[in-house]
Amino acid sequence: MSAQLDTPAFLEFAAHLRSDINRELLRWSQFDDDCPALLREAIQYSLLAPGKRLRPALVLFAAEACGSDYETAFPAACAIEMVHSYSLIHDDLPAMDDDDLRRGQPTCHIKFGEATAVLAGDALLTRAFEVLVLGIKSAEIAAKCCAELASAAGASGMVGGQADDLDAEANGGDLEQLQRIHRRKTGALLRTSLRLGGMVSRAAEEQLVALDKYGQALGLAFQIVDDLLDVEGNEKSLGKRTGKDVGRGKITFPGLLGIDASRLRAKELIEDACQALSPLGAAAGHLETLARYVLERDH
Repeated sequence: MSAQLDTPAFLEFAAHLRSDINRELLRWSQFDDDCPALLREAIQYSLLAPGKRLRPALVLFAAEACGSDYETAFPAACAIEMVHSYSLIHDDLPAMDDDDLRRGQPTCHIKFGEATAVLAGDALLTRAFEVLVLGIKSAEIAAKCCAELASAAGASGMVGGQADDLDAEANGGDLEQLQRIHRRKTGALLRTSLRLGGMVSRAAEEQLVALDKYGQALGLAFQIVDDLLDVEGNEKSLGKRTGKDVGRGKITFPGLLGIDASRLRAKELIEDACQALSPLGAAAGHLETLARYVLERDH
């Protein structure tokens, strides 16, 4: 596959898709009267804040690549974004990365206080699994999706990656450790986004393998670009503080490889990701376009 990236057209399409995703997120973030008003406000404040919606888009594009439609995949797309939003709320806390700006607005704990922020994250995590069970028609597929998401978000996945990332701030690390951290902290949810899209579409094993290979390469490339943006990016465009990784002593790809080598590695990984899509044919066109856009993104 070797599609040329039409950036303006892709950004227009992505904006429409984000609107559809946001509509579904709003629908699934309604709660009954037993949910305290302040907690509801904090949940929706974080979940519905302006964002790329990369992970739900990957769910939808993977479903499309496996012959399904977006409607079938929306519950899984919303669930993955809820887990991602929970992780951002908790990562921003003073005990973690201690950030005061996220998606262009004050972080949840700055806006609502630490206790409410913790509870909002807890609520989003649990709601994600409720959405999978209620939204996916097949009980068997819903159960498989719950297990997949729990594994990616848990102690050997995203949470474990965050724990090692915090440890590396104090004790340092090498390239192998950095890749291992981000394979879990960032990559696990990206790969699971793709697998969920395939699973709700009843994808064949060959299709799931192709999606997984694509996700592995894309996840690492995305993190390298994220590290580069922390060094070179614009705070207004990013919607979060820049330069904070160096200030906190984090190990990063530019810090270990240098900027030019990091940029080259990201480009190589995106080519690997696009090659991995070959078994899926033309139906994976949006996945390829998204991968190529990762190299150009400024936020």
